Amino acid sequence: MSNEKITDAAMNAALDGFEAASSAAENAQSNALDFDDDPLSATGVSRKSLVIFFLIDTSGSMKGKKMGELNTVMEELIPEIRRVGEADTEVKVAVLTFSTDVRWMYSTPIPIEDFEWARLRANGVTSMGAAFKELSLRMSRNSFLNSPSLSFAPVIFLMTDGYPSDDYKEGLRELQSNSWYKFGLKAALGIGNEANDDVLAEFTGSKETVVHAYSGGQLAQMIKIIAVTSSQIGSKSMTLSDDTGREIGEEDVFAAKQKLLGQQIQELVGSQVEESDVPFDTGW
Repeated sequence: MSNEKITDAAMNAALDGFEAASSAAENAQSNALDFDDDPLSATGVSRKSLVIFFLIDTSGSMKGKKMGELNTVMEELIPEIRRVGEADTEVKVAVLTFSTDVRWMYSTPIPIEDFEWARLRANGVTSMGAAFKELSLRMSRNSFLNSPSLSFAPVIFLMTDGYPSDDYKEGLRELQSNSWYKFGLKAALGIGNEANDDVLAEFTGSKETVVHAYSGGQLAQMIKIIAVTSSQIGSKSMTLSDDTGREIGEEDVFAAKQKLLGQQIQELVGSQVEESDVPFDTGW
């Protein structure tokens, strides 16, 4: 069933599932959401794991206020993410930075309770395609997603202030063949005037999951909105039914989560009060 065939009734069922999932929904989730090469394979383990991937542009154009604000808001964000998820969900964080080189902040995803933000510095060019390839390499059971527990699809959050300096399309094609990426929740944030929202929409799959920040105040708001909202949705069990009341496939469950993420992000962004602080690309 294609994404377009997800009906309003199905989306309502999904929303209801966030508030109070039935025992049948929990059983279906525990039997179907353990990922490997096939993200729909099952092990039936009850403990659930969620990895949140942050892909962050640290190229030279991020120097100054942009990187300073990003470091500050990420330090503030970690305690908020610690409150996301449920008692039976283990949340981990992995941070991949990309400039001339691509680097992981830590050599493995860190449990959110133990995670400490290491302040980033900016220099070099924007090797986004290389970052996509590195993410695809590490998003597997043989590497960063080797938790013995049942796994939710990951949350993947991209932040950048400019156009890629390498062949990002080649990297994106490689990433798109990764099953974890296909079924993960994806969102992106453009920072400043030079960020290309069309490129970011290619990454997430929809314009609704792309937002833009032109100042420090907006950056703080947008990062928190995306990170917290996507983590909340990603760590919840969800089932869907079509108009006949018949339960539909897991592919549609993931598509509905992505659609719901876009709707909630746009609603929250639209409710924000405009900031009066100086835009990034003016006088810095």
